[in-house]
Amino acid sequence: MESLYILIPIAIALVCVAVGIFIWAVKSEQFEDLERQGMNILLDEDESTSSSKKQSDTSSDQK
Repeated sequence: MESLYILIPIAIALVCVAVGIFIWAVKSEQFEDLERQGMNILLDEDESTSSSKKQSDTSSDQK
């Protein structure tokens, strides 16, 4: 029974911390555009490959 006097405040404190982190994430717009991040994973390699090709093409043209 005495352990409940310690565990309940600890549980309430942890819930408050979790709610605080969630509110911070919402205010810092972490959940605004969820689709773009998924598309970046798919398109990142293609963009970097094409941009490196363009850079190598332009550097070979300058020679």
